[in-house]
Amino acid sequence: MKTKPVGRVKHIPQRTCVGCRETLPKRQMIRIVRQADGVFVDPTGKVAGRGAYLHDKHSCWSRGIKGAIANALKTELNDDDRVRLETFMNSLPKEAEPSG
Repeated sequence: MKTKPVGRVKHIPQRTCVGCRETLPKRQMIRIVRQADGVFVDPTGKVAGRGAYLHDKHSCWSRGIKGAIANALKTELNDDDRVRLETFMNSLPKEAEPSG
């Protein structure tokens, strides 16, 4: 009887959300990147520059905009950066209110 060769398990990169500190696969997170001309949302995840990751949750984004993103990117967010990030945050689906 022949045995099947053992398949290799593919490595899945993990990233930590700067808003809630939860670790998830990189593909499930949204990357924020610092470049010379400001801070931007990176939909491809491949733009050159220092990056930080967030969930697609309003709570994580609001904590991030208050200071966690600036800390992770080692920069200060100016008004244009905040407007760009808040506009993206407002386009995210609303979270369900916790019942209790």
